[in-house]
Amino acid sequence: MTEHCAGKSGGLSAARLFRAALAGFALCSASVATQASDMLGATEAEIQDQQRWRVIFSPYVWGASLNGTAGVLGYSTDVKMPFHEIFKNLDVGLMGNLEVTNGTFGVYVDGQYVKTSQDEDILDNELALQVINTTLAAGAYYRVYEQELGGATLFGRPRVFAIEPTLGVRWTQIDAKVEVGPMTARRKVQWTDPFIGARMIYDIDDRWNFAAEADIGGFGAGTEFSAHGQAYLGYRTMIHDVPTMFRVGYRVLYQDYDGGDNVSDFKYRVTQHGPVVGLSITF
Repeated sequence: MTEHCAGKSGGLSAARLFRAALAGFALCSASVATQASDMLGATEAEIQDQQRWRVIFSPYVWGASLNGTAGVLGYSTDVKMPFHEIFKNLDVGLMGNLEVTNGTFGVYVDGQYVKTSQDEDILDNELALQVINTTLAAGAYYRVYEQELGGATLFGRPRVFAIEPTLGVRWTQIDAKVEVGPMTARRKVQWTDPFIGARMIYDIDDRWNFAAEADIGGFGAGTEFSAHGQAYLGYRTMIHDVPTMFRVGYRVLYQDYDGGDNVSDFKYRVTQHGPVVGLSITF
């Protein structure tokens, strides 16, 4: 009798142990499933954050000098104007870039408006020259190659090396007015160039970034040929919790425009080049 009761008690203990093991396994499985769900949700949230559309506003100053030749009325003259002379005669200078991107695809508009004026005395007459140079480029790009470099930038996105082909158009207008005594002459020319090119981005570390781009265009549609290139070194920081990148670099734009064979047609074969400083604010 004693042995029978002992055997029954042992059986109950084994059953309890088995049920406890099942309960522990169920709790462990639920915990793992919850953690996996949380991790999957976090990963999906990170992917959605990387792919969300962003607006990047980049005001800048381009200290461009001019070198080349320009001609009208059958006359051609050398154009050699360093930036300090342009700055001395500067009335208005507006420059900036606006970009909308989801990290893979993006569109942008880049523009410069520069107005200069100067006065000189020629044979007891005052000569006043006013020149307005306006350039507006609009383009699109697509990220065809991306290699993650490990770690993240200060803005919480992966460090990458990326290549992005570009396609767009660049519109240029030069409006010049000359006044000599009571006489006034004005000449306005404009052209539009299609262009193709590529951009490159390399995240050096979480804060430092190097970016470059180049394109060629014209192809006889506007200018006979045009070429544009720029390279920047950027530094990321946060200003009032807003992602901001300070940038410094160098920029070059060459345009070869030939208005035609008539004597009155305008010709412009000029290179603009110089340092650029600015910042990019991401919203």
